[in-house]
Amino acid sequence: MNPLRLFDDKREAVVKMMAGAPLLIDYLTPQSAAHFEKVKKYLDKLSIRYAINPRMVRGLDYYTGTAFEFVHELLGAQSGLGGGGRYDGLMESLGGQNLSGIGFGLGIDRTLLACEAEGIDLTSQSRPDLYVIPLGEEAKDFSIKFIDDLRKNGAIVDCAYGDRALKGAMKGADKSGAKFAIVIGDSEISSGIGELKNMETGVTSSVTLSAINAKSFN
Repeated sequence: MNPLRLFDDKREAVVKMMAGAPLLIDYLTPQSAAHFEKVKKYLDKLSIRYAINPRMVRGLDYYTGTAFEFVHELLGAQSGLGGGGRYDGLMESLGGQNLSGIGFGLGIDRTLLACEAEGIDLTSQSRPDLYVIPLGEEAKDFSIKFIDDLRKNGAIVDCAYGDRALKGAMKGADKSGAKFAIVIGDSEISSGIGELKNMETGVTSSVTLSAINAKSFN
């Protein structure tokens, strides 16, 4: 048995026993602590409200980093939509490659109810309007807010995650079926101007990053 499951035990005697137990969050390695700070930084950048629960325990034992659950306040008592976390090494333990991973599960019915409460049109297109390729850590930080603003403006935006080389990222853009792609690096952030590529025609045009909105892809 995983001893961490005692944090999730609802029996009164166990709850009392665990009230004074050390919290895992107070004993993170420097690497894990730095990663957790980065996760919180991105949440803050996107204005996503969150609460840190040092006693949360997920239902599976293969998580190796940040675990999370997400809720929707308009759903009342059944507010939980789903949850997940990071699981490095899971694929290797199952006979595959040694790859990092993150995943989550969600309740379809509750998610549909949340979409209805938010007025989200589920019949809209799924083809991305834009595929963003950030090069470097500064570009990743910039792109988080850049992408979020476009999505809130009604655009469908995908992104090259991880540290893929430009050539591989462009293949990802093509595979996604996106209408346009844009590469964002240090020079683009400094000048505020990027090259927007039409993925169907191959034509590129210079655009002011701050001027890009959902109408830019029509």
